[in-house]
Amino acid sequence: MVEQFVGTWKLTFSENFGEFLKLLGVPAAQRQMANKQKPIFSLSIDDQGTITMQSLSIFKVTELKFKLDEPFEETTLQNKQATTVVTLENGKLIQNHTWDGGELRVEREILDGKMIVKSIMGNALVVRTYEKEA
Repeated sequence: MVEQFVGTWKLTFSENFGEFLKLLGVPAAQRQMANKQKPIFSLSIDDQGTITMQSLSIFKVTELKFKLDEPFEETTLQNKQATTVVTLENGKLIQNHTWDGGELRVEREILDGKMIVKSIMGNALVVRTYEKEA
């Protein structure tokens, strides 16, 4: 089922991203730059079941390698050490990050050929839409 996420995706729509970054403590100048970015997201799976997710923008390349249901350590965009677990639930790829004093959930799902990404922290919600590149 993860196969539906495989490919390269380009951001086409973003809702509430700046406010979400503010909640995360990102400085105003960085929020403005981040809001102007149209990152490219890619996901691949190797023959051992290792998933690689990459997010590419002008300023940063982020890459995560993991297996479903296996916790791993990562450094968040806020430079915090977090434990992350990625699961597949009802066709959604769910990424749960936890760190001292914080928790973030990212839900990815495919709807009408588009990847809808919801990031949830407390009562804050960001919705970003990606379209698959040919």
